[in-house]
Amino acid sequence: MAIRVIPCLDVHDGRVVKGVNFRNLRDAGDPVELASAYGADGADELVFLDVSASAQGRATTYDVVRRTAETVFIPLCVGGGVREAADVDTLLRTGADKVGINTGAIARPQVIDEIAQRFGNQVLVLSLDARREPDQPSGFGVTTHGGRAAAGLDAIAWVREAVERGAGEVLLNSMDADGTTNGFDLEMIAAVRAVVDVPVIASGGAGTAEHFVEAARAGADAVLAASVFHYGTLTIAEVKKALAAAGFTVR
Repeated sequence: MAIRVIPCLDVHDGRVVKGVNFRNLRDAGDPVELASAYGADGADELVFLDVSASAQGRATTYDVVRRTAETVFIPLCVGGGVREAADVDTLLRTGADKVGINTGAIARPQVIDEIAQRFGNQVLVLSLDARREPDQPSGFGVTTHGGRAAAGLDAIAWVREAVERGAGEVLLNSMDADGTTNGFDLEMIAAVRAVVDVPVIASGGAGTAEHFVEAARAGADAVLAASVFHYGTLTIAEVKKALAAAGFTVR
């Protein structure tokens, strides 16, 4: 299987933003324009996350999703504010190919079963915002509401349960590494890889092309980044070249 390279569009109030550990957000551009550019540059997929939807108790901005889907011809995964199967239905009709869920699933885990049974597990991505929490058995805990609140759950136990319920993919974002450009949390990636057999997307901390290679070696099936692509530090082609040079198959 080829390692997928995925730009992430964190959207707040209709604009792409990026910060460090989900704080001090700064504008990174128009989501539709960025999506179009990444599609042309060879991105394998796009992830669109409405980072304030759950915190503000509202649905994802459907208009931006629709315009993005009309612009790109690669798989689009959308997350933010998903609470029930009806939300997934709306997003799929709006143009999403896959839907990410985090806060809504933690509040009511049965929604994972309901979505998977209705649409198939290939549609459902568990968006897992995790951080190091020494009090949890695995050393990793789950956060919700865009990383603003601790869920009181062990991240490894939760990801195992979510996959057993029907999540077909895991988007693993390290809240500690997010936006730091110091590298992915390789220990966290390996810990998740050890307990699930579905694809794992590594997110949080990319700063150099070698960081993507390290994440793949740790067990990631796909590598995701935001700021290094948004601000021109790296191109998708450079990341794919580094992965290929390390012996990984890329598209």
